Amino acid sequence: MFACLYAAEGSRPDVLLGVARDFSPRIETCSARDVTLDLSGLTRLFGDANTIAGELQRTAAGRGLRIRIAIAGTRTAARLLTRARPGITIVEPGHDAEALADLPIDLLAIFRSEPKEPEPTEPIPTLRRWGLRTLGGLAALPPEEVAARLGQDGVAWQRRARGEDPAPLVPSVPEERFEQALDLEWPIEGLEPLSFVLARLIEPLSAHLERRDRGAAALHVRLHLVTREVHERSLQLPAPMRDARTLRTLALLDLESHPPAAAIDRVVVAVDPTPGRVIQFSLLTRPLPSPEHLSTLIARLSALMGDERVGSPVTVDSWEPGAFEMKPFRPSDTHAIHSHEPQRHRDAETSKMSVAVRRFRFPVAARVRVDRGVPVRVMTDRRGLGGGTVEAHAGPWRASGGWWIEDPLKSWERDEWDVTLSDGATYRVYRERDTDAWFIEGVVD
Repeated sequence: MFACLYAAEGSRPDVLLGVARDFSPRIETCSARDVTLDLSGLTRLFGDANTIAGELQRTAAGRGLRIRIAIAGTRTAARLLTRARPGITIVEPGHDAEALADLPIDLLAIFRSEPKEPEPTEPIPTLRRWGLRTLGGLAALPPEEVAARLGQDGVAWQRRARGEDPAPLVPSVPEERFEQALDLEWPIEGLEPLSFVLARLIEPLSAHLERRDRGAAALHVRLHLVTREVHERSLQLPAPMRDARTLRTLALLDLESHPPAAAIDRVVVAVDPTPGRVIQFSLLTRPLPSPEHLSTLIARLSALMGDERVGSPVTVDSWEPGAFEMKPFRPSDTHAIHSHEPQRHRDAETSKMSVAVRRFRFPVAARVRVDRGVPVRVMTDRRGLGGGTVEAHAGPWRASGGWWIEDPLKSWERDEWDVTLSDGATYRVYRERDTDAWFIEGVVD
């Protein structure tokens, strides 16, 4: 059983939705002036259909809203009846087609802009040329003949005329704001008093996310200062989370690196909600650090070292040796580890070997003995790095760059070698051609 509320012209849509949500959690917004309600199970709360219709009308009148109400077995029948009959209309179960039979066929035009359905071609002019004036006349036609002349769109309109719903009700989800605000009686300064305010705001916000099975994808903190300025910070979280303590810690660490310029008299905390995170751990592998702990660690490092010094290094397309840039740290996807993927596929992936150079942040000075232009012995004073006789070598690869830059410190020219020493290690070494100095650039793994 469904009810349709059709408001008078000029009514506020939010008031109409408020009346509908007071009676049923399953509602569907059809247009700015009409909304349908699923009345299943409401008879035990309000009584029969007449009682429900009377309560709906009284509630709407109390909010200054004039509405038409129709209760029928389908949403289509209820919508058509509200457009044709004022006041309250109630159709007994199973008599929808009979109640619609005398209604004018032009009422089908209300479905032309149906938002959730493909808009069929309107056959009303064609039907009127056939001499049809009511919905009952269209409903009485043989479906095969309608399909032969008007196609499937004509059959869809005929089903509407009989009061049949083309699809199940799709409930309209209310727009929720995950936001908390607090106006302070006295301005505060410093992170210590601010931490208590953030805890007071984030805890109910976390509880709201828990009730809705949501997680926070981003955290926004807006601090209204006594100088009429707004200090706003936004944190993109690596994974959906709703732990109040973690969110407060992340906000405080970010504000420690970017403190407000004056005292605070209003605090607003908001989050961007996203579906909750579902984690399936494996019995065969060690669990990875939780996103909450990992985010807190990265935030502490950023507050200590600076945002530009924390992250994941990535290579850049540049002529400069060792050039890289920092991007926000994101842990690798562990779906393959936690999924039920066949073991042989995971073994095949982990068995793939690759050669890489572990570059030193700063090249290590080395002493290299050369025979006929080829390095034969490499020594260094750096602890942890061995030395010895060169047993195998590859090179040289001559590289240069920066010669077009006026600054002489930006230009470079060198010869690179890969050498395997008697201690079993393989190094990438190079010689600066202008100074004849040797350096160890990294270790080849």
